[in-house]
Amino acid sequence: MKAVIYEKFGPPEVLKISEVDKPVPKDNEILVKVHATTVHRGDIRMRKFDVPKGMWLVAGLFLGFRKPKKPILGMELSGVIEEVGKDVTLFNKGDEILASTTGSDLGGYAEYKCLPETTLIAKKPSNMTFEEAAAGLPTGGVTANNLIKRVEIKKGQQVLVYGASGGVGTYVVQLAKYLGAEVTGVCSSSNFELVKSLGADKVIDYTKEDFSQSEIKYDIVIDSVAKFPPSKAKLALKKGGTYLNVHKHSGGKIKREDLEFLLNIVEEGKLKAVIDRTYPLEDIIEAHKYVESERKKGNVVVIINKD
Repeated sequence: MKAVIYEKFGPPEVLKISEVDKPVPKDNEILVKVHATTVHRGDIRMRKFDVPKGMWLVAGLFLGFRKPKKPILGMELSGVIEEVGKDVTLFNKGDEILASTTGSDLGGYAEYKCLPETTLIAKKPSNMTFEEAAAGLPTGGVTANNLIKRVEIKKGQQVLVYGASGGVGTYVVQLAKYLGAEVTGVCSSSNFELVKSLGADKVIDYTKEDFSQSEIKYDIVIDSVAKFPPSKAKLALKKGGTYLNVHKHSGGKIKREDLEFLLNIVEEGKLKAVIDRTYPLEDIIEAHKYVESERKKGNVVVIINKD
């Protein structure tokens, strides 16, 4: 089967399409024919071995030190189950699914992928395309939900989302609005219409206005990209308000129920995936270059199997 592999850490050009063995599912695994995957910011960091100094040892144990330990990247995917192991009970051959691969050694950049039944997998809603199903929901959507769960959003509360046009931010905006908040999104002016279309009541251009210096205060401030100084962000809070940061407050155990909760909102037509660009597998290097430029809005999708 075809897969995108990398044999050394470095720039996008280290990626190459190669023929590798098609995986065989274990008794507790499903074999997925992958339709789509994404270029996630995590894929970029792993490809470059771009990790904080304090995490170098831990990251090296997971990714490898001198060369990649996991040669096939890809943190999320959508596709069709082609085969199931004899102990699998939750899924059947032919099911259309979406999944996070972070619990099963990555591997979304391949025509086929085996996943343990116990990992973050769910059936694809009928009102989502395969491209939409892969586009951030198993990672960015679940991360956004983990942030939102940290605080009880009440109807009418003022919520500010910094990085509102990003892979996590686009979901945070929609979830906060779904829960009844008055949402202000912070992004560049070129993304105003996108963020408004997701439900934001107001938008602020971060290149022209510092929300932390405004007289307007918020019940909740959420930094979905972890790029705004926390001490400054907290200045925009009302007394007793809550500050959330995607790096510090989105952890915790992720359950399949979290993903299924989001998919129920998708089926209601009140949550959608944002796709900036779609690339064929052959253009994986260009897709990585684009995401690395930090200009993407929402998600960048890569098509693996067109059929």
